[in-house]
This record gives sequence, structure tokens and C-alpha cells, in this order.
Amino acid sequence: MSEEGEALVKIRDLHFSRGSNAIFRGLSVDIPRGKVTTILGPSGTGKTTLLKMIGGQLKAASGSIVVDGLNVGELSRNKLYDLRKRMGMLFQSGALLTDLSVFENVAYPLREHTDLPESLISHLVLMRLHAVGLRGAKDFSPAELSGGMARRAALARALVFDPMMIMYDEPFTGQDPISMGVLLELIQTVNTALGLTSLMVSHDLEEAMSISDYLVVISEGIVVEAGSPEQLKSSTSEWIQQFLQGKPDGPVPFQAPAPDYEAQLLGKL
Repeated sequence: MSEEGEALVKIRDLHFSRGSNAIFRGLSVDIPRGKVTTILGPSGTGKTTLLKMIGGQLKAASGSIVVDGLNVGELSRNKLYDLRKRMGMLFQSGALLTDLSVFENVAYPLREHTDLPESLISHLVLMRLHAVGLRGAKDFSPAELSGGMARRAALARALVFDPMMIMYDEPFTGQDPISMGVLLELIQTVNTALGLTSLMVSHDLEEAMSISDYLVVISEGIVVEAGSPEQLKSSTSEWIQQFLQGKPDGPVPFQAPAPDYEAQLLGKL
């Protein structure tokens, strides 16, 4: 189970809808263990929804999500909570608790879910803060942090249980170039040094391509294509090339479906 390169997450024939809107229509994909994988696709295709389903926050209408051999949809509440402790999550906003210091934010999961002595909690928190470069900001409140520092504090909190996997929801949004560079290096370094599996959702194509081992492109409820950055760059799919190059028109048309333009202008419809 622990061999690097095998799938940590196996998703098969996943179907999920919100009302009459079908988000996934038989999506199947493997997320390799020990790698940095990024999920790409147009806005509104369910990328963040997929992270929530892997974490068991949402349930599929049909199909399966298996994480480290465990079928998420079939787990009891207690077993699902145990699995979540092994999966860190970096939310798009950071989601730090505003009334707690940086130190207390990182310590909170340990205080909530363990009976560790305070001396050990302090040791673990300082280790994680040092790893993300924020040991000197341990007494800051979230309001005193820059956007990049807040993401790093949230990453320290996500790491505090020594998880097998971390999921990142749009980690680069709103970051200046220096903060972006720090986050890119941190994600890569943490993944390698701790032997993690990193699963990321991002619209920042260049940054995602630069650090990802594996890319999954989804659209209209299915996987359009998956592979290494080099494989996607050399893809013969017009859709993939339009997406990667940001072309305004192509298989995904610029114009929304509409009746004949001239006939509509002349009032013949």
C-alpha cells in the first residue's frame, strides 16, 4: 500500500448533481501516491467539489471514491473522521480562526483531537511553523498576516497531524510574485521531505504546470485528459490546446448557443 507511484485515491464512474445540474457524469481518475497532482479545468466544472467529495463532505449519487483502500462513501462517521485526520486541507481563504494567534491556530487540531501534553504540542507546533518560515510570527493574529503568510500558517496547521495527503484549493489566488514563489517552493519541499501526496486545484496554469508531476483536466463532468505536463503540452486534442494556450475560441466557443444572428436582429424569430 505504501509503494510510491501507485494510486492513493481511486475514483470510479463518479456521478454527482446539484439539483438538475450534473457536475460529474461518470468521472474516473487515479491520483498517484507521493506525487503532486493538479486538477485543472474551466470555472464551474466541479474541481473544488471533487476535493470535498474525496474528504467525505459530499456524497456521490453513484460511483466510488477509494482513499488508501477505504471507500469514503461507505465509512461510518468515526472512521471518516479518522481518515480526515490523515488528509490535510488548505482552504482557498486559509480559514484561520480570527480570535486565535498563529500558534493557537496550528495547535487547535492537536488540542481538539489528542490528549498530548502541552510541552509536546508546543514542540510540534514550533516545528511546523519553522518549516513554513513563520516561527517568528507565532504570536501574530491572523489580521496581522499578509495573504501569503496566512496561507503558510494554514499550511502549517494542515501539516500538524503529519498527514498522508494534503489537498490545496486554489493556493496561489491573490498572491504577489514573492508569496507565489514561496508557496511553490513550500509545496514541492513539503511533498518531497515528508513523503506526502499533494492534490491541488488551481487556475494558475503556469505555476501548476511548473510543480506538478501529474495533471488532470476535467470538463463537462468527465476527465478530458490526464498525464504529465509534457504529455499535455504535446497533446493533439484541440480542446486541451485551447485550454493550455488560453485561446478565446475553439472547441469551447466564444459565443454562447443562440439562434441565427441576422434573423434575430430582423425580428424574424
